[in-house]
Amino acid sequence: MIRGLWLYPAALALTFYLAGRVVLSSLLGSSKLGCHCRDFPRLWSRLLIRWSGGSVEVEGLDRVDWDRPMVMVANHQSWFDVFAILAHIPANLRFVAKEELGRIPIFGRAWKACGHVSVNRSDRAEAIASLERAAARIRDESLAVIFFPEGTRSPDGRLQSFKKGAFVLALQTDVPVVPLGISGSRDVMPKGSFRIRPGRIRIRVGEPIPTAGMVHADRGRLLEQARSAVAELMEDPDALAAGR
Repeated sequence: MIRGLWLYPAALALTFYLAGRVVLSSLLGSSKLGCHCRDFPRLWSRLLIRWSGGSVEVEGLDRVDWDRPMVMVANHQSWFDVFAILAHIPANLRFVAKEELGRIPIFGRAWKACGHVSVNRSDRAEAIASLERAAARIRDESLAVIFFPEGTRSPDGRLQSFKKGAFVLALQTDVPVVPLGISGSRDVMPKGSFRIRPGRIRIRVGEPIPTAGMVHADRGRLLEQARSAVAELMEDPDALAAGR
């Protein structure tokens, strides 16, 4: 509780300071925008994890060529999943997330300026258009586009059913799907709680799943293959108990 008394104001100040610098660079057309979009999220995430008293361990980084385009899929238990990925996955990352994030003052402007993908989940046509725009960029910019395909944080830590958007995008762009299994983040900050506890977050990177030769009709099979891989990477023997 005492930690939260200073952590939340400090986190808010840091967020708006760094986001404000990104927005200013965007408005001025600064050549530093790309560097800010790469370096500031990593700094932001590392500081938030450190201030929370947490730590992150990553296993399997050598399984992936991080300079190549890809679609990444991960389970989602906590907001700290985002911080852990940003701080420790060495890729040209862009997140796909709900449109509401883009409406947050200053932060939302920075989010859009850096090219993250906002999806309007209440408008299917607009959601599809957002993913098509992402598809047009993924190869040209060698992006690692990351999805939490459960669509929301798991309330009990078990893996929920996956939505198909990530797998449609991977098939459209003919890039591999890289599964991530995240454990420990729910102990730091579970869904529905504002209390932050010190803890160790573990990210396990799986073998890339190739999509070469697959067609749109294979999206369901690709989804199940990726979901099984994520579940195996999680440190939870009951991970697949939900979402069947």
